[in-house]
Amino acid sequence: MPKKVVIVGGHGNVSLRLARLIGPSNSVTSIIRTPAHEEDIKAASATPLLLSLEDSPVTEFTAAFQGADVVYFSAGAGGKGGEERTKSVDYEGALKVFDAIEAVEGTRPRLVLVSALDIRDPNKIPAHYSEADIALATRMRGHIAAYMKWKYEADKNLAQRDAFQWTILRPGGLTNEPGTGKASIGRTHLAPTISREDVATALAVLLDREDAAGLAIDMVGGDTPIEEGLDAMIKKGETDFLG
Repeated sequence: MPKKVVIVGGHGNVSLRLARLIGPSNSVTSIIRTPAHEEDIKAASATPLLLSLEDSPVTEFTAAFQGADVVYFSAGAGGKGGEERTKSVDYEGALKVFDAIEAVEGTRPRLVLVSALDIRDPNKIPAHYSEADIALATRMRGHIAAYMKWKYEADKNLAQRDAFQWTILRPGGLTNEPGTGKASIGRTHLAPTISREDVATALAVLLDREDAAGLAIDMVGGDTPIEEGLDAMIKKGETDFLG
C-alpha cells in the first residue's frame, strides 16, 4: 500500500537516492531550503517543499508532516559553517523535527533518522570494538568533534521520546561507489565504508519495518543482503545505542 513520506534534507546525496527508490510507488515530499534544487527533487520522483531547518517555525514542519506515514531525517550541516551551524542544523534542527512530529494531530508519523556510526558517549566504548575500531574512533573524534557531539545530543534527545515511533540508522563512512545490495548490519566494526546507494536501500526497506521502532541500527560494508541483514537485526532487537 502506498505511503505518504516526507524527507527532511531532501537534496542530500542519500536523500535523492532514497526518493528515486521509493518515489515511483509512494507519495514523497522532499523538504529543501534552496529553490534551485527543486528540479533535482522532481527528477527524483518527489515533490519539493521549501522550508528551512534553521529559520522555519515548528508549526510549518508540523503542517508538512500532517497525514504522513513516515518522516525521514537525513539533513546535516555537512561540516559547513563551523560548530554553531552544526549545532543549529544537526541538533536544533533535529529537535525542531521531533517537536513538529509530536504536534501532529491524530496518528503521528514514524521517524527514521540517519545518524552515523560511533555516535555515543565518548567515555563508553562498546564492548565489541576492536583495537582498530578504537583507534579509528579516536582519530575521527579529533577531526569532527563538533559533529559527533551534536549528533549524539540529538540522538540522545530522541531516545527519550515516546510520543511517536522512531528508528535510527547509523551508517559508517560513506562513498559514492555503486551499491552492492549487501552490508554488515548490527554490532559492526567501524570499517569498511559503505556506499550511499546501499544506505538508501536500507532506508527504503525501513519504510515498511514498523517493528524496527526503538532500535539504532549500525551499518557498514559487508556481504549480507541488506534486507536479510536488517531482518535479522530487527528480530534480535539488540542495540548498543547510548549504552
